[in-house]
Amino acid sequence: MRTVDLGIIVVYLLAMPIIGMLVGRKQRSAKDYFVGESSLPWWAVCFSVVATETSTLTVISTPGLVFGNALLFLQLALGYIVGRIIAAFVLLPQYFKGNLVSAYEFLGKRFGGALQGVASITFVITRLLAEGVRLFAGAIPIKVILDHYGLHTQYWQIVLILTVLTLAYAYVGGIRAVVWVDVIQLSIYLLGAVAAVVVLASSLPDGWASTAAEGGRFELFNFTNSIVTSPYMFVTAVVGGAVLSMASHGADQLIAQRLLATRSLRDGQKALIGSGLVVFVQFSLFLLVGVMLWVYNGGKSVAELGMQSADDVFPTFIVDDLPVGLSGLLIAGVLASTMGALASALNALSTSTVADLYQRFTKRALPDASVLRHGRIWTLIWAGVFVVFASMFSSTKNSVIELGLGITGYTYGALLGAFLLGLLVRRARQLDAIIAFVVTVVVMATVILGVTFTGPNGKELPLAYPWYTPLGVVVTLVVGGLLALRHRNPPEPEVEQAVEATAA
Repeated sequence: MRTVDLGIIVVYLLAMPIIGMLVGRKQRSAKDYFVGESSLPWWAVCFSVVATETSTLTVISTPGLVFGNALLFLQLALGYIVGRIIAAFVLLPQYFKGNLVSAYEFLGKRFGGALQGVASITFVITRLLAEGVRLFAGAIPIKVILDHYGLHTQYWQIVLILTVLTLAYAYVGGIRAVVWVDVIQLSIYLLGAVAAVVVLASSLPDGWASTAAEGGRFELFNFTNSIVTSPYMFVTAVVGGAVLSMASHGADQLIAQRLLATRSLRDGQKALIGSGLVVFVQFSLFLLVGVMLWVYNGGKSVAELGMQSADDVFPTFIVDDLPVGLSGLLIAGVLASTMGALASALNALSTSTVADLYQRFTKRALPDASVLRHGRIWTLIWAGVFVVFASMFSSTKNSVIELGLGITGYTYGALLGAFLLGLLVRRARQLDAIIAFVVTVVVMATVILGVTFTGPNGKELPLAYPWYTPLGVVVTLVVGGLLALRHRNPPEPEVEQAVEATAA
């Protein structure tokens, strides 16, 4: 392997854990470990949110989307901005009013501990699957590189190494280390993407943009595809993307925890809305790389290029065609996105496990030192579980970014729906919410796994994945709202006080 590239990768792998441990080595309390004592600057949290949600799915999979759907994925990014604005002003204030460390504590105060536990368990399962896909995606380009040089390895071996390196600073430094390392990692992979654009621009002939336009690679909006089965029809993408973003950034502990680490509600809102704008620019950058790669490869399809999936296009270019040094930088960028997302997931899972599950189910009020110790223990446990889950996806042939988004469809609607039920339906009680939650998960599993629609060519197609979360929200609100009609009055006075304190 080229010495310079290898050196860059090794330096990165050693530097990130060291920096993370140095930044977060002095943990004063459990709150410091989980939410950084709510003292982190909003711009750093904004970048951390982007790095957390981006992962390797964006770096390696987004450019490949151009080969099938041009720039239509940006319609989803437009919806993401709308959803984050709504979440910033509807959901985020509830968390800051309650001085919480977990988003699901709001459900505990509004409905009761049982629903808080159900929501937390659902988050854990969803995050294990979704982050398992992300971690596996990080192993894809590494395996391509190692195979290219005759070093044949298994995916699980690569996953294990990445997890151990990430665990080093997530365990020691908590959220503070995760956020500041995220800022560095975001800078690395965005710099790598810019470098890829520069190299491709110098390699393409004059008029390459016209060639791409004639081939339909600059198509941004689509109003003609099926609104039911096409994920990139404008209404489907924007509406579905908005509701999905409300769930992922307003009802998912992975992101909510970062926002709670800011200094105030206003700072949290700036971080959340700002992340939507940064993500839009980021998607645009990686899709531009995809357009340029399409021209670079002569407009050939993935099959014509002899590749298994579109996810292989960008990693192959990194290994085969980038100059010495830049190849190592982009590989480090892929590693950066993978480790950043994994570190965030480990920290969020340990927080939710301790705050929402362990203390609730044991009914033990632990001293602060014990909470901190348990947080670190669960960080270790979840790291081991991730290695197993990531290895489960090694046989997939689907685009990993679409696979990752599809997984959240099972539960995001129920999670967001439970929050909205608590805010909008005053009569709703805990049993109503739990029944609605369970019914929604069952309905979504049935829809995703067993319901198809006849497409334009007579082919049976599933419901477009951007509709998963909106449909789940509707089911939760309808079922929960109907069940709430059984009660003539709102909850008891003590529950009313909790509602007024957190959702007024």
